[in-house]
Amino acid sequence: MNRIDRLSAILIQLQSKKVVTAQHIADRFEISLRTVYRDIRALEEAGVPIGAEAGKGYFLMEGYNLPPVSFTKEEAGAILMASKLAEKHTDKSIQQHFEEAMYKIKAVLKMQEKDYLENLEQNIEVLQRPNITAEQFPDHFLADIQSALAHKKVLSFEYFSNYNGQYNTRQAEPLGLCYYGSHWHMIGFCRMRQDLRDFRTDRITKLRVLDEHYDPGKHQSYQEYLKTFMRGTDLRESRIIVSKRVSRHLGEQKYYFGLAEEKEVNDGVELKFMTSSFRGLSRWLLMFGSEVSIISPDTLKEDVQKLAKETFEHHYGSKIA
Repeated sequence: MNRIDRLSAILIQLQSKKVVTAQHIADRFEISLRTVYRDIRALEEAGVPIGAEAGKGYFLMEGYNLPPVSFTKEEAGAILMASKLAEKHTDKSIQQHFEEAMYKIKAVLKMQEKDYLENLEQNIEVLQRPNITAEQFPDHFLADIQSALAHKKVLSFEYFSNYNGQYNTRQAEPLGLCYYGSHWHMIGFCRMRQDLRDFRTDRITKLRVLDEHYDPGKHQSYQEYLKTFMRGTDLRESRIIVSKRVSRHLGEQKYYFGLAEEKEVNDGVELKFMTSSFRGLSRWLLMFGSEVSIISPDTLKEDVQKLAKETFEHHYGSKIA
């Protein structure tokens, strides 16, 4: 990127946030801090009113606005891809807001970019398994949770616990939203449990944003909580060997079950897993039949043998001695 384009991009970046640090600018454009200081000085000399706060960063003075920016066709295409994902992987509240935003974005595009988007739109699709929302879960709370996160407000809601099949009333201080396992999850400090908890948003009903603020700095960060949660608290090692033919089809699921090491051996591919529960891993390994050999531990072998025995007896109606 030449300097003129970089100066324009820095100006847009300054307008996009309340305060932008020099380090963020340097990281984005892969330049030194010294170059950032020179670029900021050049913008100031061109008449752009840039303010600075020691230890915080740069900002545009109140009242200064750039003319409306235009998108390249590549940028418009990237936004279209994001809209397709939002359509399938968010709830009704976010889908509605994104649809309105897309109308506004398309309205400011040049005719060439509009044609480009129309040609792309009919040929891009995000597919997923049907996700039927039960009537008791209205599926429109992501926007409210976003608002509570931004304004640091407490949430009150009814939550369905899949563990015991019951509803209970919760009050939570939302700390983050994340998407995994085909669902959105709110990580928050649960006042009933007095600890951080993971709430699946599609199990929430009767949600209200209370007029009460909280201090997120009093709690562990939700990123650290997720790292601990995903790792599990008591990890156990297991080693298996799969045939090379099957190893090509393991896909991303091997990471879901805690893949730690992978190496080729004479008989195939040896995999090391670190997991908190063998039951899920056992069910997965059973899918591959004789293409998988369990090296260790014996408890994993026994678990797979037990599952295989139960499966045989279920389908053939006879007991194995």
